[in-house]
Amino acid sequence: MAGISKLFLTVVFAFTVSALFAQKPKPKPAAPAKPAGFQKFTPPKLTSMLGIRGDSSIVYREEALQLINLPLRVTDDKKGIYTITSYQVLYKRRGVTETEDMSGKTSPTTTTVISNFKTTPLSPIWIKTLTEQLRIGEELYFFDIVAKDALGRLMFAPDLRIKVK
Repeated sequence: MAGISKLFLTVVFAFTVSALFAQKPKPKPAAPAKPAGFQKFTPPKLTSMLGIRGDSSIVYREEALQLINLPLRVTDDKKGIYTITSYQVLYKRRGVTETEDMSGKTSPTTTTVISNFKTTPLSPIWIKTLTEQLRIGEELYFFDIVAKDALGRLMFAPDLRIKVK
């Protein structure tokens, strides 16, 4: 009986060892091939401007009315000009709401109007609306500004916020 168990263990051991050596090690994954002519691109630092105003600006109403007629511009630190592909504008305006209990009391509130644009300056209907309705304490926010360089590469430009005082 001992001889059969030794034979059985030897056969099991032989199969186990052969199974271990039969396994081929997985080859290391190769680095993905880069397309011919591929160059790493580091986008430049862009600046969004409306007239002479950039970043977050606080302006008087009269200046804000002049700025809405001007084109949005995107430039880099070397003063290179980029073509604007699209952008969104949010107009945050002040208003009042009447309470629901029929007392006639009003409370201040804000509403927002947002639109997507493909051309600059703003559309004539937006310019007309802002000219008629823009008041102190309101805000224009240009965001999701997509600019294209001379080689056709698309980049996001920084947001631009204009507050009216």
